[in-house]
Amino acid sequence: MTSLEKELESGLSSRILTCPVQGRSSSFQLVDEFGSGEPYAGLAYTAIDSEGQKYSGYLDITGTAKITNHFAGPVALTFDQKYQGTEKLYKDLITRPHYALEITELQVRAEQTRFLNQNSTRTRENPAQACADEYFQVEVRHLVEHASHLPPEVYRHFPHTAGAAKIMGKHGALGVALLPMQHTVLEVRPLRALRPMLSTAPEFCALNLYQLALMATLSYCPFGQKPDEHPVTTKTVSFPLQPSVGNWYGDALAKFEELGKVDSAQKAAYYPLYEDVPYSKRLEIVPFDPDLYDANKPGRKDDQEHPANIHFLDDSTLGEKATDTQAFITHNNELILIAVRGTYELIADGLRDADAFQVPFEDTDSKVHRGFYEAAQKAYDFVVKYFDKFYAGQKLIICGHSLGGAVALLLSEMLRRRSEDYNIQLYTYGAPRAGDATFTKGAASLVHYRMVNHNDPVPSVPGTWMNTKAGVFATGAALTFVNVPAGLSVFLAGITNWTGEPYEHHGKLYHALPVQFGRKEMSMILWEPGCDTITQHAACTVALQQQHGLPDRPTLVTQFLKAGNHSMVGGYIPAAWVTLLRWQEALKSKRSIVTEREFEWIEGALQRIILQLRSRRKELLNSTSRAAKEAIETTIPALNLEVDKVQATRDRLARLWGQRVSDKNVYGLLAEQPEHLAENLLRWQLHPENQVEEQLAMAPKTTNDDELMASIYGHAPGAPYTLDIDSIT
Repeated sequence: MTSLEKELESGLSSRILTCPVQGRSSSFQLVDEFGSGEPYAGLAYTAIDSEGQKYSGYLDITGTAKITNHFAGPVALTFDQKYQGTEKLYKDLITRPHYALEITELQVRAEQTRFLNQNSTRTRENPAQACADEYFQVEVRHLVEHASHLPPEVYRHFPHTAGAAKIMGKHGALGVALLPMQHTVLEVRPLRALRPMLSTAPEFCALNLYQLALMATLSYCPFGQKPDEHPVTTKTVSFPLQPSVGNWYGDALAKFEELGKVDSAQKAAYYPLYEDVPYSKRLEIVPFDPDLYDANKPGRKDDQEHPANIHFLDDSTLGEKATDTQAFITHNNELILIAVRGTYELIADGLRDADAFQVPFEDTDSKVHRGFYEAAQKAYDFVVKYFDKFYAGQKLIICGHSLGGAVALLLSEMLRRRSEDYNIQLYTYGAPRAGDATFTKGAASLVHYRMVNHNDPVPSVPGTWMNTKAGVFATGAALTFVNVPAGLSVFLAGITNWTGEPYEHHGKLYHALPVQFGRKEMSMILWEPGCDTITQHAACTVALQQQHGLPDRPTLVTQFLKAGNHSMVGGYIPAAWVTLLRWQEALKSKRSIVTEREFEWIEGALQRIILQLRSRRKELLNSTSRAAKEAIETTIPALNLEVDKVQATRDRLARLWGQRVSDKNVYGLLAEQPEHLAENLLRWQLHPENQVEEQLAMAPKTTNDDELMASIYGHAPGAPYTLDIDSIT
């Protein structure tokens, strides 16, 4: 407390009340972190003195104003003028029917300023300090009446004190109290936020693959709201738990704090690519203010709304009606993000995974997995209720892992079939099959990118053996593969029904394949194999044996416990991160995402698989055993089909080898904003975790022969180049 404040508090305040004196003056200036008052020029202010007298005016071109002839003592300063402009973003937020926001002109001005320090830490020096008698660092929330929609406070080197406000009593309850007869400079913190960068274009991009892997993992976290009882009886709520959905979107990112953990057990940090945006463009957690919003009043009891039950679904407490479904949803003016949790509670979710009885989908001829569908219906009700409040034509980005991926698929198709004509893109990770071939065909127009981490067993289920309907069991054929490189190894094929299963995958497959060149050298590619030998082998690393007409293999729950590649933190997030780095490197080097060495390695493996398929076909045709003769009718056509599929996979890989990666392959629609993208990429690349040399993220080293060829022809083998006819004629 300054000497003047002490004097006021000790005696001057009583003299003001008994014999107020006029004729005092006070001046002030609003500046940004660069010391400029220009962003706040012309802004309307209101001040009140210790006697309750109000003064109003406008800041000049330097953001300065002076209050003259006020009563002795401090004055409280506010900037509560509502936004008067025409920008659609703010007008929509102010006028929306649910949780309309009290946006002021000051807020909009502060959203247009930028941080001096890229990491958003408060400045210690500001040019405006030189002309200040008093210098304070403030936030928009300190100068306006309604602050429930504004970010929590951050640390300040120069906080304003409460002494002067106490002297003013009720007149100092709002705003920032300024000491009289002094010039006070207020440095206003920029009102900016971080949000994960996401492309809203329907085309696949490596950025979305990585970002949504993180969001799908975040769905396993609690919402983290305090207090967490219902109804909430406090005036405010907070989100202190890390990691949690509420902390991510309602606290840390709103304060411009970068987060790199989406799982409490996570050891290494994986940071999303964040973009610096005006606060009102962040992914929102709605405000909680029982005085401002009737829906927040505790008297509504079970019907009370608060951030946790608006943004977060967890029906595990619903007794017999519970499906143990968990999901979160958030939005801004451009998109709505929905993430659905995967298998978490082994008893509840494991039983739901195994409940593979097929039921009709949405009054159609298609059939879907009963357990997944019941969970999707709960998620659908939750999402539609949210849309009724906040959908305004945004694009929908939906993601989910494992069971959550299957539920997200059914949810997405349910939404696609509504009359609103939603624009949807879906990314799933390690998702099991959710519907039959009729469902897959009917949902063909749904944009869905399905990632499978190489040895993940879950995408190969449910198989025919899991459907409890009579007559659908098929023992299939087991095929032993030998002499296949480790990256493509299969022990006994997981193709339990060569003639087609009742369950079928939906979406475009992206398969993460590690390529092991030797003990100390390996790489990884993301590709689109089109043969069952590659895409379905992982579920059957234990030999299929026939017992009473059913294959004997580990239960689904046991597979979850043993499947390291199915883990998001241990499998999918690292694979997606490596993919992004690898594609960034390919973009920079102007090469394809598959090198010649990788192509030759995989092509050799595929050729050996074809030989083994043909050998097995020959064995069956030459066999005189009764079992072989019974298998010929169904197995031989299936083997022929699989040979064709393996060859098609080889051709697909060849096309990928010759295709140069583009900036849109990597960043999607964000590539159209190169300066903005470069600025935020720099922030991401400054994290030590993104500077580590990761072998899987790099193109494999060229061989000596490759280097010789490069020296002769002037380009690295496998890298696209323009053939100059004149140079060789």
